[in-house]
Amino acid sequence: MAQQLFSRRGVLGCTVAAGLMAALPGAALAVTAGQAQGLVDQLVGEINRVIDSGKSESAMIGDFKRIFEQYGDMPYIAAYALGADGRSASTSQKRAFSAAFSGYISRKYGKQFRKFIGGRLEVNGAKKVKNAYQVSTTAYLRGQAPFEVTFFVGEKSGRFYNMYIEGVNMLLTERTEIGAMLDRRRGDLDAMIEDLKRAG
Repeated sequence: MAQQLFSRRGVLGCTVAAGLMAALPGAALAVTAGQAQGLVDQLVGEINRVIDSGKSESAMIGDFKRIFEQYGDMPYIAAYALGADGRSASTSQKRAFSAAFSGYISRKYGKQFRKFIGGRLEVNGAKKVKNAYQVSTTAYLRGQAPFEVTFFVGEKSGRFYNMYIEGVNMLLTERTEIGAMLDRRRGDLDAMIEDLKRAG
């Protein structure tokens, strides 16, 4: 599944990926469908501007990290990725993991955005799904058929916390990746965090 996200569709995961920590300025306690769509409109607009900027890969990664942290609910994304292993983690370990995960996501997905040069994302609309809003977008890449990317925005957080790329669930993919990394280190969370700082 991780490999699927790094296909032409997966490049878009970097939008997600990463969003991590800072609260969206002015986010309401309970957003509406219009506000959720507005958030994704802003997110997509910033992504498109970075894609068109002509900056170097490292500069783009820095821009995407800022975008992720502004628009994404990264504390939630990081906690979900860590999964059950987070129950035994100390507060300091959780904090260290969240910070390392933010950088990891930015590098992992941000590096792929150069492949989007000449392409764009367009927002189609939003609808309520349980305690969130599903905002659909269409990705247009040069020489390829358009495909759907769906963002999920929390009703209470006012930030996006997941994304589906033609049915591929980012949250589940990242949980699988992080779980595999931890397994390779025989459950040593501190060692995995240190490796995560250099991964991506």
